[in-house]
Amino acid sequence: MSDRPLVLIPGRIHPRVRDRLSDRFDLLEIADATAADVDADRLERVRGAAVSGRFPASLIERLPKLEVIGSFGAGYDGVDVKAAAAAGVIVTNTPDVLNDEVADTAIALLLNTMRQFYFAERYLRDGRWEDEGAFPLSPLSLKGRKIGLHGLGRIGMEIANRLLPFKVELAYHTRRPRTDVDFAYHDTLVGLAEAVDVLISIVPSTPETNGAINAEVLAALGPNGVLINVGRGSTVDEPALIAALQAGTIAAAGLDVFADEPRVPQALIDLPNVSLLPHVASASVPTRDAMADLVVDNIVSWFDTGRPLTPVPETPHPKS
Repeated sequence: MSDRPLVLIPGRIHPRVRDRLSDRFDLLEIADATAADVDADRLERVRGAAVSGRFPASLIERLPKLEVIGSFGAGYDGVDVKAAAAAGVIVTNTPDVLNDEVADTAIALLLNTMRQFYFAERYLRDGRWEDEGAFPLSPLSLKGRKIGLHGLGRIGMEIANRLLPFKVELAYHTRRPRTDVDFAYHDTLVGLAEAVDVLISIVPSTPETNGAINAEVLAALGPNGVLINVGRGSTVDEPALIAALQAGTIAAAGLDVFADEPRVPQALIDLPNVSLLPHVASASVPTRDAMADLVVDNIVSWFDTGRPLTPVPETPHPKS
């Protein structure tokens, strides 16, 4: 039997994670997080894990020697961090390395939603410019907009910094006001929506944020309002959003995330006033490679030094 630590990979993960881990560790790759077909003897040897997606309490309970879970992504809501913390297991994620890519995508999605560039390109490619004349004027513009940020963490700040040169007004809503920015703070999401005409959501999935952008918030955003979501699909009440878009309660929406991915409601797909992306905000080769490297580097650092590089707040480590 090998004396190298055994690392579990439940389900699919970036191949760079697998390749790099295999140089230092023995790997146990299983179909999914249920571990239904894996015997207890093998699971009892597992000391580390790398995951992209779900890592429930039921799996943690079957891994008595587990020490560290490397989660692929800035968000880690698929990992039961409460169960991990109770078991003394460190959970790490991949913050910062994807901030720029997600912020760039948010700005691109905002511009595309406002100016309908996708529809304009398709109009050209279909030969309609030559046959029918100029593409119709876009009904919306970014000029003179007031933009509210739902969330102002690392990625939110990168989005804000990119928006400043567009000469727009910025405001935000978070659980607590920040002391390092001059943007207007609103202590409720409805209050923020009432004060702005673009709402950009970049918050993680938590009990507090789930369904937070509801019919009341959308009504407050108003008929000239635009919603952009590059955070989590669960933040938006999708039926309420569809109804608001159909009724003209808001003007448009740009979405990179959805409630039940990869299933997107046909009603959203059919709407002409939405821009839809298949959860690609961080999906460039350089960024995904950097995320994969950080997953591996966290696990390597743990077994080499006893310190994780980027532990999540729920499982802090005093030496990290």
